[in-house]
Amino acid sequence: MSRPPRLQPATSGSIIDFPPEASCLAIEGLSLAYGGKSALRGISLRVPRHRVTAFIGPSGCGKSTLLRALNRLHDLNEEASHEGRILLEGQDIHSPEVAVDELRRRVGMVFQVPNPFPMSIYENVAFGLRLQGGLTRRRMDDIVEWALDAAALWGEVKDRLRASAWSLSGGQQQRLAIARALAVRPEVLLLDEPASALDPISTLKIEELIRGLKSQLTLILVTHNMQQAARVSDYTAFLQDGELVEYAPTDNLFTNPSLRRTENYITGRMA
Repeated sequence: MSRPPRLQPATSGSIIDFPPEASCLAIEGLSLAYGGKSALRGISLRVPRHRVTAFIGPSGCGKSTLLRALNRLHDLNEEASHEGRILLEGQDIHSPEVAVDELRRRVGMVFQVPNPFPMSIYENVAFGLRLQGGLTRRRMDDIVEWALDAAALWGEVKDRLRASAWSLSGGQQQRLAIARALAVRPEVLLLDEPASALDPISTLKIEELIRGLKSQLTLILVTHNMQQAARVSDYTAFLQDGELVEYAPTDNLFTNPSLRRTENYITGRMA
């Protein structure tokens, strides 16, 4: 594994200067507001390719808002407005040339609460593939098996693919949601507190899955659990009051933060 890039001097927080070929997403001066009320202010960071990046911070700090901005979920809110740019492989995701459905295929999303569709396990994974069209049944079967295997679920469900997805446990449903996202081969996977509603054993499986997937794609994780961020992420961004406070290799941020605000948060001196 390559060594983390060096932290560069910064006027606010820390900026990690990844070379362009090592990053897949670049956020440049992003501000976002709802009905004129600011939610994010001047966020700039680069997300490294094939790594796990965690967003941490207190409730209401903007970490989930930032995550959802990365595949334009805020388009669904008519009161949302933004300034700045989000670049995916060098292209502004808000450009008129970017189709939102294609963006959301390339940048998949898994939410906090498992959300299986009211259909079979197989059809849940095949759902996005059917929308794309053009696949033979044999090819679709192969992709469904690959996605379930990549999500560490194939061994548990291969003999009951036609069973309802709702028959699965909560942890299995969350891995099914990940398999559904993986089936359309995204480049980036956004995870919004994917284990917060799960028991410790299911949480461990999700964490193992996250670590294993980074060889195939880039992952961005929002979590309230700082121990989880420390266990699974390579880089961590600390947000507070809609601003990026500090962004660093995870080991550095948790053991030797550059700023007092970061230290106060990770040591529990602030809510």
